[in-house]
Amino acid sequence: MVKAIVSGVAGRMGSRIVHLMEADPGIELAGAVEHPEHPAVELDVGEVVGLPRKGLAVRGALEEVLDQGEVIIEFTHPEPTLAHLRLAAEAGKAMVIGTTGLTPEQVQELKWLAGQTRVVFAPNMSVGVNLMFRVCEMIARVLGGDYDVEIVEAHHRLKKDAPSGTALKLAQVIAQALGRDLERVGVYGRKGLIGERPPEEIGIMTVRAGDIVGEHTAIFCGIGERLEVIHRAHSRDNFARGALTAAKWVVHQEPGLYDMQDVLGLK
Repeated sequence: MVKAIVSGVAGRMGSRIVHLMEADPGIELAGAVEHPEHPAVELDVGEVVGLPRKGLAVRGALEEVLDQGEVIIEFTHPEPTLAHLRLAAEAGKAMVIGTTGLTPEQVQELKWLAGQTRVVFAPNMSVGVNLMFRVCEMIARVLGGDYDVEIVEAHHRLKKDAPSGTALKLAQVIAQALGRDLERVGVYGRKGLIGERPPEEIGIMTVRAGDIVGEHTAIFCGIGERLEVIHRAHSRDNFARGALTAAKWVVHQEPGLYDMQDVLGLK
């Protein structure tokens, strides 16, 4: 039985992870953490997430519960995520990170810290999305440079980062398959008299509205035909299940940085 600590337990993802953990015989909740000023701190975690009381209080600092778990599951913000990873690396604890919006510098630190422990870092832990990454990579290699590539992502109005980490990962996968540098060819929105579309361009467009859980569309458009690969998330449970799968997997790995392609055996 893997013992897990959930950081950001009162959030949308943290809550669903705790709910699904109840029905998973391979993992159990050993600790729950929230921002120290969050009103959930010191309350019973069951009451916080809408379950019966579990006799486990939400804590305001990871240090208070770090010794109780083998792996930390983190869906929060970049700064606390890195702070928690530093603690995890020092203590030799594994970590599953679904936090998005990290800067390139923060990602570099994450990679360095992962070498000291075991980390699964993925912008999207859905099995379907990770299969989409693999399929789009294959499509890009077959179609080559003869098809224009556009990515459209849509999320709820409360999402803070744009484009989504999933859209960026999808663009990176396709760019790599085409031998392109996304930093050079990526275009994030268009306006005005922009001229003809350069053939190597990869467009990444963002929609924010209502309560959309997450939608991603990869468009490969040639002359006379268009191929679209679409993933629509109906609930956050897909991401939560993936996080639990990753947590159970990563505790048995050697130190290093992994992603969901590793967890699912898609590499």
